[in-house]
Amino acid sequence: MAGAPGTRSAGHGSSIMADAANRRADEEPAMTSEPTRPTGPAAPIVTAHQHQLEAELTDAVLASFGPTPDPRLKHLMEALVRHPHAFITEVRLSEREWQRAVDFLTAAGHITTDRRQEFVLLSDVLGASTQVINVNHEASANATEATVTGPFFTEASPEVPIGGDIAGQAKGQPCWVEGTVTGTEGNAVPGARIEVWQADADGLYDVQYAGQRVSGRAHLFADARGQYAFWALTPTPYSIPQDGPVGSLLQRTGRSPMRASHLHFRVTAPGMRTLVTHIFVEGDDLLDSDAVFGVKRSLVRPFRQQPPGTPTPDGREVAGHTWCRARFDIVLQPAAS
Repeated sequence: MAGAPGTRSAGHGSSIMADAANRRADEEPAMTSEPTRPTGPAAPIVTAHQHQLEAELTDAVLASFGPTPDPRLKHLMEALVRHPHAFITEVRLSEREWQRAVDFLTAAGHITTDRRQEFVLLSDVLGASTQVINVNHEASANATEATVTGPFFTEASPEVPIGGDIAGQAKGQPCWVEGTVTGTEGNAVPGARIEVWQADADGLYDVQYAGQRVSGRAHLFADARGQYAFWALTPTPYSIPQDGPVGSLLQRTGRSPMRASHLHFRVTAPGMRTLVTHIFVEGDDLLDSDAVFGVKRSLVRPFRQQPPGTPTPDGREVAGHTWCRARFDIVLQPAAS
């Protein structure tokens, strides 16, 4: 029954809060009446009564997920409540700051398209993408370490043969990349699918250009001995997109938007765990300050400059220009590990 005008109904929500308060009173020592001051610039004094109100609300929201039948979903939702509530109370978040956060996420949604993923970029610059990888993709034995996918992977890429060129229309110095794909016991993984994508010498991926150009992106298959090779471009440093909310966030926080030079790989094979990784250029000045925290030392490789006139592995003519070569031997883990 609804409460009388001007009164608050003692409904389900209030009973949850009352139960939560009773549990907290039984489980915790009595709260002091002395006010406390949270840390941070110009932090207001928070009274014991305010602490109690905030704790009761958190407990009530947690209790609302009590009936969740899926234990994993229940665990996720409870943690998802606890951490933001703790953040809000710790920093004494203002309503204006909360609205700006909502506006930021709204702007990220508006700028996201099928060719640009601002939320992936946000996850990357906060280190969340790399942390998820650390939690889920520990490299066992001698397996190649994983790192971030980034916001520029696309499913559809042209196939090139072994020794083919992924550059297409992309500008940059030619670079020969070769290696093998094996399992952790050293056995070849024939037919492994190797997806490769990269930015051009101007620091842009194909999807950042107008139109439907496909360049700096392709896939190929390892041969019967697990060997592969292709022509790409020598990786160079580049800035993540700065024309959206994530770029603005980095500017306001004084963080560099630059990514260390790298080449993306995604390697799949039946019975093996999918590997998403990079190779980074040895000696790059940005290895210790990569904007998305994607560098792992095991993935740094020498990219050796070749003087003009040096014969290429496949006889390709690189007249009047230097070229580069690198080796990346990939070790996949079994799918069950």
